[in-house]
Amino acid sequence: MRKTAMALLLLALSASAAAGAEKRWVVSEGTALKAEQSVSAASVTELPVGAELTLVEGAGRWLKVQTSDGKEGWVYAGRVSDTAPVAEVGGGEGLFGDSLQKSQITTAKADSARSIRGLSPEVAQYAKQRGTPENLKKELDRILSRKVSDKDIKAFLKEGKIGEYAQ
Repeated sequence: MRKTAMALLLLALSASAAAGAEKRWVVSEGTALKAEQSVSAASVTELPVGAELTLVEGAGRWLKVQTSDGKEGWVYAGRVSDTAPVAEVGGGEGLFGDSLQKSQITTAKADSARSIRGLSPEVAQYAKQRGTPENLKKELDRILSRKVSDKDIKAFLKEGKIGEYAQ
């Protein structure tokens, strides 16, 4: 009887510990669960934006986490958040359109051209009223036509020892 009571107590304690476990959510595309605390470590799996993780151990810039399907590994702390991401609400015109009051747009979802120029009817009307010079519009179009690949960004971060590449 005593062993059964002890087993039930241990089971209850572990269940309450699991229920109170800290959660993290992936907020960066291209986030990998790593086998060790290093960007060069083998990847256990790729983690999609919004994936919920359970914090196993916090170790500064790297966190040991467990995925919902039980995989454990390390993730760079700058790629996760302690709050769940909020899905974009409404359709409308996007960044400055009729869903402005409801929208929870993140940088990853915002198209840079729309976020800079705000191509909604309201913003276009404002620009027209302000008389934006044609040469500025053309220069902005030239800048926006340039694309930076994920590979280029990764190389930049690596060369500059930024983020998870910092030593």
